[in-house]
Amino acid sequence: MSLVKLYDTTLRDGTQSEDISFLMEDKIRIALKLDECGIHYIEGGWPGSNPKDVAFFKDIKKEKLSQAKIAAFGSTRRAKITPDKDQNIKTLVQAEPDVITIFGKTWDFHVREALRISLEENLELIQDSLEYLKARAPEVVYDAEHFFDGYKANPDYAIKTLKAAEAANVDCIVLCDTNGGTMPFEFADIINNVQKHIKTPLGIHTHNDGECAVANTIIAVSRGIVHVQGTINGFGERCGNANLCSIIPALRLKMKKECINDEQLKRLRELSRTVYELANLSPNKHQAYVGNSAFAHKGGVHVSAIQRHPETYEHIRPELVGNSTRVLISDLSGRSNILAKAEEFNINLDSKDPVTLEILDNIKDMEHRGYQFEGAEASFEILMKRALGSYRKFFSVLGFRVIDEKRHEDERTISEATIMVKVGGKVEHTAAEGNGPVNALDNAIRKALEKFYPKLKEVKLLDYKVRVLPAGQGTASAIRVLIESGDKEARWGTVGVSDNIIDASYQALIDSIEYKLHREEEATRK
Repeated sequence: MSLVKLYDTTLRDGTQSEDISFLMEDKIRIALKLDECGIHYIEGGWPGSNPKDVAFFKDIKKEKLSQAKIAAFGSTRRAKITPDKDQNIKTLVQAEPDVITIFGKTWDFHVREALRISLEENLELIQDSLEYLKARAPEVVYDAEHFFDGYKANPDYAIKTLKAAEAANVDCIVLCDTNGGTMPFEFADIINNVQKHIKTPLGIHTHNDGECAVANTIIAVSRGIVHVQGTINGFGERCGNANLCSIIPALRLKMKKECINDEQLKRLRELSRTVYELANLSPNKHQAYVGNSAFAHKGGVHVSAIQRHPETYEHIRPELVGNSTRVLISDLSGRSNILAKAEEFNINLDSKDPVTLEILDNIKDMEHRGYQFEGAEASFEILMKRALGSYRKFFSVLGFRVIDEKRHEDERTISEATIMVKVGGKVEHTAAEGNGPVNALDNAIRKALEKFYPKLKEVKLLDYKVRVLPAGQGTASAIRVLIESGDKEARWGTVGVSDNIIDASYQALIDSIEYKLHREEEATRK
């Protein structure tokens, strides 16, 4: 197999979608997930554009990545100044990423109308910006913005811009279909002609305005492109970017290209769902490969056929990408998912074991009520252990109360929680304040339990997300709360659902604490 390197820009280009804004914690969590799934390059953002991206490049250095390289994004220097005086260029170097990626103008129309400089001056700023960065960064990637439109308008000049980048000895030149309007039938000929003039390894970056981003990327790889840029779930401005969740299995399974390994490919659906959840968006159930409906079959001829030979109505085996066949009228749906998760948690389950069916029934009932376990693996593991009888109850909550009080109109609301817990034969009754009712409840639970379980002092609540479930009930709608917690060793997600936001938060908080106590107990046994 020939190697194709994957370059993810979800954290930069993906956030330019009008529906998406990631917190710093979200960006770190997504970066760790991308690394876990075998992505080669993770573009963290544009450190010259905002403080959040500057903070990302600082904080990501504290994390241990297994193989991914972190890339910082920016542009060529401004006209009339040298690279060492350009603040954007200086900020890129100061971020100290593994890779620096900058874009430059390829389309003569943009050079004249946007930059308002001569075509020759544009070539100079491309080359000297890249030369400056190449002397100061381990790896430099050049994104040729609007390349395909530029090539169609003035092919000679478009090639000259690439040669300017090549003269700077960059590591990769990426051909960008920035407006996303180039058709597949145009792609192969343009790439073939570029390869006659450019010897530097080539990459591809496509947008989806013509609904061709994935197809164009696949064509580019078929013509020898070795570096592929895109986003998870196709997030991006306007109509989005090339969707890596479609591109990766196409490369690996259809084209036999080396990109990620088989085990990493099996986590593709999990990666997709985690990014949706952290973006606070509902997953697209009809998304190719990873969507809920991608391998779903209703009754009749299809069902009887796939039960004998799945290949009759499935273009790949769904398990290869972490998905599963769903027979919408059958009790068999979802069992393979449970068995796979059980194996991941080192829990022995048999497909015919009544406990497996009990877990399946529980999950179906809970998902019907609004639970979702992508991004909440800790709650899922607790659910399985309860069904297996291997779940130890470390404490009982006998009751709690949360009070919000606003004493004066111009003062902030005060939140206080009281809780009564029982550990063994001892009852602890305590109270705590917090920045809001959920924080107060979290503080009270910890305060009551830490004297029995000091290790809970290590746990930090890293993120808290609320989703109003689409039930058409207005303020009486059900609420799903997703909490991310962590300690110095790991991070984990838990979920709670209720028509009361405090109750949903309480469920997720209790699962988080219980998961920590189970992890500590298992570590002690080892």
